[in-house]
Amino acid sequence: MKENQETLFTSAKQIFDNAYAPYSNFNVAVSLLGCNKKVYSGVNVENSSYPEGICAEAAAIGKMISDGCRKIEEILILADTKNPTTPCGGCRQRLMEFSATSTPVYLCNLEELLKITNMGDLLPGAFDLKTIK
Repeated sequence: MKENQETLFTSAKQIFDNAYAPYSNFNVAVSLLGCNKKVYSGVNVENSSYPEGICAEAAAIGKMISDGCRKIEEILILADTKNPTTPCGGCRQRLMEFSATSTPVYLCNLEELLKITNMGDLLPGAFDLKTIK
């Protein structure tokens, strides 16, 4: 892995076990590299009222926005799977709000980087401010 990838991977892996997923038993951790070069990480937090849970992407974005950063440069998704796990549809839109179509997305399991893609490939035709203005 390259340096930024390794940094994001380490950050996500450090908090992976902190996810609260008693219903799905599917932990997810996400790390974002902001345009300020800081790393923002989050985990999924489930709730017995399923729609009230928080995806790892939303948790990480919340930290980034709270810190005053509004642009994501790189994204890493971590799940304990054999195959790459991509963000859900809602999280793809959340991530695109603060990314570019070229923003790299690293899909990892607990051991390694499995796939590199980008936001444009994950969410073609994304809805954005240009769409509504």
